[in-house]
Amino acid sequence: MKNKKAIYLLFLANIISGIAQGISMLAIPWYFAEVSRTDFFWNFYLIITFLTLFWGVYAGTLVDRYCRKKLFIIVNCICGLLIGSIALTGLYSNLEINYSDFLVVSVFAVTIFNYNVHYPNLYAFGQEITEKKYYGNLNSYIEVQGQVTSVLAGAFAAILLTGTENQILEIGGIKFNLPLDIQKWNIYEIFLLDAITYLFVILIFSLIRYTSISTDKKHKEGIINRLKGGFLFLKGEPVIFVFGLASYMLFAFTLVEIHVLLPDYVKKFLLSEGNVFASAEIYYSFGAIFSGLMIIRLFKNIKTVFAVIILMSTATLSYYFLTYIDILWYFFLANFVIGITNAGVRILRTTYIFHHVPNNLIGRTNSVFGTLNIVVRMLLIGILSFSFFQTSDNIRYGFIVGLGLMLVSISVLIIWSKRIVGSENIAN
Repeated sequence: MKNKKAIYLLFLANIISGIAQGISMLAIPWYFAEVSRTDFFWNFYLIITFLTLFWGVYAGTLVDRYCRKKLFIIVNCICGLLIGSIALTGLYSNLEINYSDFLVVSVFAVTIFNYNVHYPNLYAFGQEITEKKYYGNLNSYIEVQGQVTSVLAGAFAAILLTGTENQILEIGGIKFNLPLDIQKWNIYEIFLLDAITYLFVILIFSLIRYTSISTDKKHKEGIINRLKGGFLFLKGEPVIFVFGLASYMLFAFTLVEIHVLLPDYVKKFLLSEGNVFASAEIYYSFGAIFSGLMIIRLFKNIKTVFAVIILMSTATLSYYFLTYIDILWYFFLANFVIGITNAGVRILRTTYIFHHVPNNLIGRTNSVFGTLNIVVRMLLIGILSFSFFQTSDNIRYGFIVGLGLMLVSISVLIIWSKRIVGSENIAN
């Protein structure tokens, strides 16, 4: 790899910001589950998701138009200032509960909007500075470093959300004896930690030096024409569109599962506390790390579409059993399996997209997929907001909703499999 040092710095920045952001994004839904305000959070999550429809499409034009390194720096400056201001306001003001709830959900909104630029920019930048033969390795490395970060975030979140009693720390169902007790952190203290990490990330990005390998010319036309670029490209490439969208559905449900389904599932069905919720992220991340290390090797002799079908089918089985089994060890095992399948599909899907989409269109193309993904997530959040899922332990039936989505997506992939395989043969 020609830009190995730049890639290492990119990963380092991603790890540092990912830990603090990960803690915040676990702490926020659990905060609302604890104070029995999940309806407030779900309603705002639906609004935030709707707003990202427009922001996500525009974000793709920024990724394809401007220097990706500078875009990272600018976005991190804005997010760091916003979250830092919210953290200080929360810490040093005597807030009424409604105003406090609004500030907490605002951090969630800022982070979601950041993700809509960060991840398309991360993959586009990685594609820009990496030789084509290393695309599969790059996406595996991104997955591994991202999930190692999630393991650390989950572990810290398990500690900070509940603290310890009698010098005993419980993470992932395992108890650890400590020399002292750790106090539970205030939600705004977690946000302040999050804001501080943005400063370190900005410094790291400023140190990145690289040589662009992509020879694709950046599109500098007006915003309307740039917005059209991704749609027009996919309109002419229906196979890429169908595979890219259908294989994205597992990721769509996983996001809704983490932020909407799991907090109440842990509290109402498993009858457990915040450390169990945070530990689920740890087991999920271990599964994703395994996927990052092994998935390319395991499926090297299998066409991408069939590998994706196998992984999505495995996730479907996990959803079915999560609906009916309230045993803690199975909950952790299922999250481990879902980590393997979701990360595996993401690696295989992204590698396929890299091989079929030019670098000067990658941001806008991913934005089209991201926009449609958002629409699906809005529908999922809307369904899970029905009063049925709020009654007793009925939240567990939310996994049946995910199961149905996977079956539809798998069916589409099977129907289109011959054409998807044909396009893959041409690209190779």
